[in-house]
Amino acid sequence: MKLLKLEIVTPDGVIFDNEVKQVTLPGSEGEFGVLADHAALVSLLDAGVITIATADNKEVAVAISGGYVKVDEDKTLCVVEGAVALYGEDSNLAQAIAEAKELLERAQSSSMTIAAAVSKVEHIHKKR
Repeated sequence: MKLLKLEIVTPDGVIFDNEVKQVTLPGSEGEFGVLADHAALVSLLDAGVITIATADNKEVAVAISGGYVKVDEDKTLCVVEGAVALYGEDSNLAQAIAEAKELLERAQSSSMTIAAAVSKVEHIHKKR
């Protein structure tokens, strides 16, 4: 399967920069997936969870408080206001879940969007 480059950037710096199989993003009009060779687009991102399928078949999730995404055929760039990695080998899951909930609750999105994102964070916590 062809890979695409995914970069997630916050005001504090780059938090993810790697080749991935797929990324699912919380767009302002609903979630959408991106694979390699996707048509170019620019979209607003709502508060929510970015789900990443890595090249080595792991799943990584990152809670974001909003931003935008620029998709090209071989690269996806997410510029977000704030982000917290929800799980992965280097993270303390309980602390990350608490930080993600706090980040999402501070987001300037509709209460329905925030409730859906917090629900997704809690679901990730239950899967672990």
